[in-house]
Amino acid sequence: MEDLPPDLRPADLAEAYRVQEVLVGRLLEGSGGGPTSDEAIGYEAIGYKVACTSPIAQEALKIDRPVFGRLLSSTTFDSPATLSSDRFVHRVIEAEFGIRMGATVPDGSGPHTAATIARYVGQVLPSIEVVDHRFVDWSVGALPVAADNAIHGCWVRGEPATRDWRELNLADHEVTVTVDGRVATTGKGSAVLGHPLNVTAWLADELPRFGLRLQAGDYITTGVCTDVFEAVAGQVVTADFGRLGSVAITWQ
Repeated sequence: MEDLPPDLRPADLAEAYRVQEVLVGRLLEGSGGGPTSDEAIGYEAIGYKVACTSPIAQEALKIDRPVFGRLLSSTTFDSPATLSSDRFVHRVIEAEFGIRMGATVPDGSGPHTAATIARYVGQVLPSIEVVDHRFVDWSVGALPVAADNAIHGCWVRGEPATRDWRELNLADHEVTVTVDGRVATTGKGSAVLGHPLNVTAWLADELPRFGLRLQAGDYITTGVCTDVFEAVAGQVVTADFGRLGSVAITWQ
């Protein structure tokens, strides 16, 4: 569709997140295009995706801040993953720094910075988010995007880094995405609000505004750090995060 009908468009971000909450609930229950009811048993929300962490994305969506969606166990896969291309309307590839929280962020402990949120972070891992949506153009605006679970398709995660991520400068850490072994795009951690932990700090401060908070064990995918492109059947897409490891998807 071109856009949501006028009478169904969220009036503000709070309303968009209320729509998102209902959508996620229905996906976990097995309705609304998600898994069947029997398959949905045991599925859960496992964390958050953050979108619009770059100036280009914010300009396209006419918003001055990121938006968040929910990561679901039903749409999370371990690398290497083999995915059916016809499961998606779009297969937009986004190489992203993943975070797993090591401790719950206490209520009222913000505002946070990369330095203050680091104490709650447990692991950093390589990942690819596949963005998917039912809009003709994803730049319909921030409110429909937020309502549509921040146009999350699925998340493929690699193993957590074996070495201490605190030894690395994540802002300068480079990422290379290849398609069938050929370099498609490159980037680094500074593309997401200047540092992946800036995204984590933003999320820790933003969630309480909507009755949520970051908890121990939550996963976060912090936004695309390279240019994006759409994958097609037959391709093997790999995101190499150097000393943080790599993640790969084979598209059937």
